[in-house]
Amino acid sequence: MIMIAVAFLLGVTLCMLFGVPYIDLLKKKTIGQYIKDVAPENHAKKQGTPTTGGVFIIVAVILTSVITLALAQQLTASALITIITLLFYTAAGFQDDYIKIKGKGNDGLTPRGKLFRQIAIALLPTLFLVTTSPAACDFTIGTYTFNLGWFYPFFAVFIITGASNAYNLTDGLDGLAAGCGVPAFIACAIILLMTGETDLAIISASVAGALIGFLKYNKPKAEVFMGDTGSLAIGGLLGTLAVLGKFEFLLIFIAAVFVTETLSVIIQVTSFKTTGKRVFKMAPIHHHFELLGWNEKKVVTVFAITSTIFSIIAVVLFEIFSRGII
Repeated sequence: MIMIAVAFLLGVTLCMLFGVPYIDLLKKKTIGQYIKDVAPENHAKKQGTPTTGGVFIIVAVILTSVITLALAQQLTASALITIITLLFYTAAGFQDDYIKIKGKGNDGLTPRGKLFRQIAIALLPTLFLVTTSPAACDFTIGTYTFNLGWFYPFFAVFIITGASNAYNLTDGLDGLAAGCGVPAFIACAIILLMTGETDLAIISASVAGALIGFLKYNKPKAEVFMGDTGSLAIGGLLGTLAVLGKFEFLLIFIAAVFVTETLSVIIQVTSFKTTGKRVFKMAPIHHHFELLGWNEKKVVTVFAITSTIFSIIAVVLFEIFSRGII
């Protein structure tokens, strides 16, 4: 428990420390975000805000995780695979951001190219789990366990890739992805600690801390955006923790906001293609609320509170499940 707290506090500290020189570097190199023409009008003022802030988030997470894991003597194979997966997702996200910056636009990797990278990276923790854990293919809901057999690897890759995309879609307002991510990773840390997965709990706490540190620079009006460098990586990590920690079902609650953002896009696209009508004023759904007249801070606050509530529900459900009540 003490090392979890150490990981959290060190994550906050390192991210805040790394943020200052990295943001200064981005400003000197004039590496800024390009805003889509279809975005709400009030987003135009965000043009040129430094991006790729995910770099110093991930550096803080990895340094914090390695230091704390070493001190706790928990530098396990699972922890190393998780960190390597995080690095690969960070590289994929940075490539996407780099293409956007170089092209001075908002078009990075092609959707197919991005998805291919996400799936390929998700195979790493999935194959590790399947080849090292005798219960790898089990999917548990409460006291009920289902063996998915050969279908499980596909299911796991879907979860990790889906989480990466969902978090990426949520990163559309100042402080939104980070604010919703903090309670999600705290919930992961608690669940993993309760299951004895101390190594993964330390990594979860490191991320929660780093995201709080990042909010110092990302809260409205943001000094820096995490970019795909951060959002693809953090989302992919969230899915990886759920798969390796075997709490895939609870991810529905932990990632409730991220899932809702994704569903809003799917519903919007499907409705427009089939009926020619839009269900929302704009998708992802955070833009819908903006166009309803909510200011950015209100949207971020409500979504973060919602994420906190559902994360608490996930922890409570886990406790209920572990007691065999359901």
